[in-house]
Amino acid sequence: MEQKTIGFISLGLIGGSIAKTIRRIFPQYRIMAYNRSPQALSQAFEEGVVNEVCSRVDQRFACCDFIFLCAPVAVNVSYLETIKSFIRPDTVLTDVGSTKSDIHRQIVKAGLQDNFIGGHPMAGSEKTGYSNATAYLLENAYYILTPTSSVKKQLVEDYRQLVSAMGALPLILDCQLHDYATAAVSHLPHLIAASLVNLVKDGDTDQQLLKTIAAGGFKDITRIASSSPDMWEQICVANREQIQLVLSRYIHSLQQIRQSLEAGRGKDIYELFDTAGEYRNSISIGPGGSIRRTYEIYCDIIDESGAIATIATILATNGISIKNIGIIHNREFEEGVLHIAFYDRHAMEQAVELLERHRYVVYQR
Repeated sequence: MEQKTIGFISLGLIGGSIAKTIRRIFPQYRIMAYNRSPQALSQAFEEGVVNEVCSRVDQRFACCDFIFLCAPVAVNVSYLETIKSFIRPDTVLTDVGSTKSDIHRQIVKAGLQDNFIGGHPMAGSEKTGYSNATAYLLENAYYILTPTSSVKKQLVEDYRQLVSAMGALPLILDCQLHDYATAAVSHLPHLIAASLVNLVKDGDTDQQLLKTIAAGGFKDITRIASSSPDMWEQICVANREQIQLVLSRYIHSLQQIRQSLEAGRGKDIYELFDTAGEYRNSISIGPGGSIRRTYEIYCDIIDESGAIATIATILATNGISIKNIGIIHNREFEEGVLHIAFYDRHAMEQAVELLERHRYVVYQR
């Protein structure tokens, strides 16, 4: 792609990661950004990610080939009238929200449908903010595009090419189909995880027995319950119609399970797990699959004081961020094993090289 100018309105985890990825892939591109908090802008400028820092959204963004709206939907909407006053016919206006119908309605109301292509990079982290953004967050993640019916096909193709260049997997959908799909595979699971955690919390003993014995299965299914409550309040309210649809179906399935248990129909329970297991096993977990890849390694350690700190220091002094770290208690290996998770493949590969150089035995899966 030739020289481009990219504008960002808000630089959080997703906006910052897109900006860092574009800078990595297209170092010649000009990137300008506005953010309510000046700290993120200063950091992005100092890192060389952003060429121009903007104190407000104004005419300076008229030169942009792409404008990314990366704030919450309600905040994005507040900028639409200003953007309409200067946007060029060949500029792609997009967002990064996980619901699309709401923003599409607001775009039509503002008369910007000829420029708008909704965007949803299906990647993320439990952490938020520009300081946690990474140039590899989008790698092998589905990136859904929801163009309006009136936007030019060439603009859709330009955006698709940009997404592909960033290492993501573009998928073009109608905005309502997108919201139904994400309600089923993302929004409802977050609600289920949060409600399950609260169910266990409310039913725990005074000695916190349930919390004490909560093992891998419970932690795996409820990991996403730690996500930002502010963000998920907005998502669930914005996509409430589609969530209610799939929630009703889920409640019905739970009622069927209860009836099977009451009647002692073991065959029903067997079929529940059998069909679920078959479908779950058909979902690809590798690059390009529909489940976001995890970047993790296992490292043999000596059972002595400071062993974990030594490894953490090796990684930290080389600028490698750790997403999670912990000892494996149900030993699959003969010796003590440290499990380390990273935010992206690049960090994982750097860590493996460093640790092996320090004569650690490293396993990858």
